[in-house]
Amino acid sequence: MPQTETPSRHGLVILYTGNGKGKTTAALGLVMRAWGHGLRCCVIQFIKSERGRWGETLAAERMGIAWHALGEGFTWQSEDLARDRAKAEEGWALAQAEILSGNHDLIVLDEFTYPLRYGWLDVRTVVDWLRTHRPPEMHLLVTGRDAIDELMELSDLITEMRAIKHPYDTGLAAQRGIEF
Repeated sequence: MPQTETPSRHGLVILYTGNGKGKTTAALGLVMRAWGHGLRCCVIQFIKSERGRWGETLAAERMGIAWHALGEGFTWQSEDLARDRAKAEEGWALAQAEILSGNHDLIVLDEFTYPLRYGWLDVRTVVDWLRTHRPPEMHLLVTGRDAIDELMELSDLITEMRAIKHPYDTGLAAQRGIEF
């Protein structure tokens, strides 16, 4: 039987955006799929608190997935936006280092649209850097609401999550294992 070569990987830029729940959840599903196929994965969270012990962080520890939560929580409730900006800059510096490291096949920049939308990071500088420095075989997945046009232009695949109904609307609290 003739041997066939495995096709080389074409890295994709993937964007999950929209006002509905499920962007991070979908990204984590993709991480699990990639990990299952032996891809080396890294997740960098820009908003979620570095002190959080969420279900996904616990699972990532067990799976040996590189995981970095660098935020302070819900930024729109912050009392120190200068600190939040500094955290976003720190997260972007880490993302750049991880992208250049050659250690990952898939990198997720979770809630990365917020530092771009809030102006904490210059959109054009970020997008230009990604165009010129992301290895062509590396997959990059970005999540967050209100995606910037330049980021959408860079993306190969965009999925928009749309809110239709949510238990918060009826007063139900966040459920362990579902929302966190």
